[in-house]
Amino acid sequence: MRDQKRVSAHFHANLGLYWLLSGAVFFLFSVVGIPLLLLWFPLGLLAIKRYIANMSAELTEQKLIVRKGLLTRTENTVPLDKITDMALIQGPIMRMFGLHKLTVETAGQSGIGSLINLVGIVDVQEFREKVLLQQSLLRERQTAATDVKNTDTLLVENLQQINATLLRIEQNLPPHSSQ
Repeated sequence: MRDQKRVSAHFHANLGLYWLLSGAVFFLFSVVGIPLLLLWFPLGLLAIKRYIANMSAELTEQKLIVRKGLLTRTENTVPLDKITDMALIQGPIMRMFGLHKLTVETAGQSGIGSLINLVGIVDVQEFREKVLLQQSLLRERQTAATDVKNTDTLLVENLQQINATLLRIEQNLPPHSSQ
C-alpha cells in the first residue's frame, strides 16, 4: 500500500522579512555584530530566500515529512502514531508578522526541545488540525485491525478447544463395530 500525500504546507511570504529582522535585532544587541549589519541584509536576504525555497512539510496517510536546510539539508519523517504534542508558539515579533512556530514532539525523542520546529506555515492552525485528524484516523484503523486480530485469535482458540473436546469424547466412546 502506497502512503499517499494528504496536505502540503505553504509558507508565508513575509517569513524571510521576519528572519531578516530577527537577525538584525541579534546583531544590533551584540557589540561585535553592529558592523556585520551592513553584510547581513544583502547576504542574509539571499540565504533566507534559498532556505525558504528548500523548506517543505507534507502530511501523508501515516507520517509527517519535513525537509529544510541550506548547506546541510535534513529530512525528518515522523510517524503520526509517534507524535505526542504539537504546540503553537507566537512571540512578539512573530505577532507583528502574523506568524506562528509549530513544534512537534514525539514519543521516544532524545534530547531537550522539540523534534521539529516550523515557522511561518500559512493557516498553521488548520495544518495542525489536519495532522491531528489524520493521526486520529490512523489510530482508529489500527484499533479496528487489532480488534479483528483479537477476534480471529479467539475464534481459533475456541475451535481448538472444541476439537480437543471432540477428541476426548471420541476416545470415551465404545469401539464401533461394522455389521
